[in-house]
Amino acid sequence: MSKIAVFSDSHDNLSNIALAVEQAKRVGAEFIIHAGDFVAPFSLKALMDSGIEWRGVFGNNDGERKGLATKSDHRIVEQPLSINLSGKNIIVVHEPQNIKDAFFSSYDIIIYGHTHQVDIRKEKGALVVNPGELCGYLTGRPSIAIIDLTSLEVDVVYLS
Repeated sequence: MSKIAVFSDSHDNLSNIALAVEQAKRVGAEFIIHAGDFVAPFSLKALMDSGIEWRGVFGNNDGERKGLATKSDHRIVEQPLSINLSGKNIIVVHEPQNIKDAFFSSYDIIIYGHTHQVDIRKEKGALVVNPGELCGYLTGRPSIAIIDLTSLEVDVVYLS
């Protein structure tokens, strides 16, 4: 596996979720990580039908957690989500305040959402990624991130 797509804060925007899934396919992403705030279970259809394996965490606006967990076949879990893809240790949280100091020495990639702002940086040896907002409601610029797991380079893709 060489590329993964990172989404966050989709907030039920069905058209943007579909666009993001198509973009992930277009660039050859083999896995999708969603950093929370899906909102309603009906918003999962494009992800479930994508043919790409994915995982996610609950965000602060995900009120119907049982429905989201069930509809996602339990791909959505309480934060933090720790996953290893192609030898890279990845941790996923929703809110940035849930990033613990210990994460920087234990994980290659730290993914978060919540702020609706793109944030791509190296800190204390870890790659920190917030893909911005998929919904586009606050910034008017829906975005996702594509991470190359080999080089740890990140491309931010704006969907409009």
